[in-house]
Amino acid sequence: MENNSIEKLNQQFASLSLEEAFETLCTLGFKNIAFSTSLGQEDQVLTDVIFKNNHPIKVFTLDTGRLFEQTYDVLDKTQKKYIKSISSFVPDNNELKTLLDSKGPYSFYDSIENRKECCSIRKINPLQKALKGVDLWITGLRASQSNSRSTLSFFSYDDAFGLPKFNPLVNWTLEEVENYLEQNNVPQNSLHKKGFVSIGCEPCTRAVKPGEDIRSGRWWWEESKKECGLHLNHK
Repeated sequence: MENNSIEKLNQQFASLSLEEAFETLCTLGFKNIAFSTSLGQEDQVLTDVIFKNNHPIKVFTLDTGRLFEQTYDVLDKTQKKYIKSISSFVPDNNELKTLLDSKGPYSFYDSIENRKECCSIRKINPLQKALKGVDLWITGLRASQSNSRSTLSFFSYDDAFGLPKFNPLVNWTLEEVENYLEQNNVPQNSLHKKGFVSIGCEPCTRAVKPGEDIRSGRWWWEESKKECGLHLNHK
C-alpha cells in the first residue's frame, strides 16, 4: 500500500465514530482482516465491536505460555459472552526448549538482548504465523500510551511485517476506554483494578505506581524503550 493511499484513508476515517469506522472498513475490499488482541482494555473494546456486529474479521491472541491467570480468565469469559472463537498462537516447542535448556527460564532478566530473544520466540514468531495471508492488521494501539506511539495515525504501514495496520483507538484516552468497557459490560482483567495498566507476561509485568508512565510496569528493570518488537515500525 502506497503512502498516498494511507493518507487518503486517514483523511476518510478522521471524523468517523468507532462503529462507523468498522462499517466503512468492511467495504474497502480487504480480503483477510485480522485483529490481534492481548485481552487488555483497549483490545477488549475492539473485540466487543467486532463480535457484537459480526464483522468478518479474524480475532487472535498470542499465548506466550507466561501469561497471568487473570488474562486466561478474560479469554474464557470473552469467548463465553460472545459465543465466538479467539484463535491462540503459541511459541514453537523446539525454539522454546532450546532457549530454556541453554539459558534457563529467566534469561530475560540478564540483558536486553536476552529479553528480546525471549519476546521473539514467544511473541514475534507466533505473530508472523498469525499474520500469514492477512492483508490488514488491526491493533488496539493508542497514541498516548507511550512516546514511541505518539505519532500513530489511524492507518500506517508496518515494514517489519509487510502489511498495513488499522489503529481505530489511536485518539482515544484511557478514560474513554474504561468508560466504554463499563457501559457495555465488557469482560476486563481484574488486575486493571490493582494498578496493572499494560499487562503482558507475568514475570515481566508489575503494577504502575501513581504518577508513573502507563508502560513503566512492562520490563521495569530496563531503562530502554518499553516495546517487545510487535509494534516498532510505523509509517
